[in-house]
Amino acid sequence: MKKTVSLMICALFTVSLAFSQMTDKEMKKELKNKAIKEAKKEAKSLKKQGWMTMPGELPMEKMIENSWMKKVTEDENGNAKYITADGNGVAQTKTVAEAQAIEFAKLQLAGTIETKIASIINGNIANEQLSTEDAASVTQIVQSSKNIIAQELGYVNPAFKLYRELDNKNIEVQIRIFYDTRQSLVIAKKAIKRDLKERLKKTDEEVDKLLKGEL
Repeated sequence: MKKTVSLMICALFTVSLAFSQMTDKEMKKELKNKAIKEAKKEAKSLKKQGWMTMPGELPMEKMIENSWMKKVTEDENGNAKYITADGNGVAQTKTVAEAQAIEFAKLQLAGTIETKIASIINGNIANEQLSTEDAASVTQIVQSSKNIIAQELGYVNPAFKLYRELDNKNIEVQIRIFYDTRQSLVIAKKAIKRDLKERLKKTDEEVDKLLKGEL
């Protein structure tokens, strides 16, 4: 057993060392190959379920490949460059179903952003020595900010859009959206800042201290 474990550790170390010695070009090629493989597998499964691409859109495999690459893209600090969200809608027409799917995805996206903002603010509340009442107000504002953030995001063009006809002749649309993480935090902070100023009766400088920081 010890010999087997030792061999496994050596193998993992060798793979890790090989990966660490890859150039950026080699790593990008490796990711690209992985994305193509995953895209083919996912597209095959989706087609079996009756999903199709919208007229004039890229082939399904290419859309999924592009989506997969965005998911693994990192910024200069090694953090996810994009926040992603999925949405589904069902209606009598593709247009209405797509609009529903986008709104659901935006709310999901806003919920993720809200969580990130809450994490930032919670770390700053203690440092700013807020009263218990003010701290509770801040928490309440952040927890109720999802709809406000979704509105501030505006229209988000889906990177991934499919549809299928259901047995009852309705159309189901599923979409996937991506939003730049850094940009989304800027938008969310701006939206929440207004409420914080009004509720807490604090200056721009005081509110900015609560919102400082990035993830």
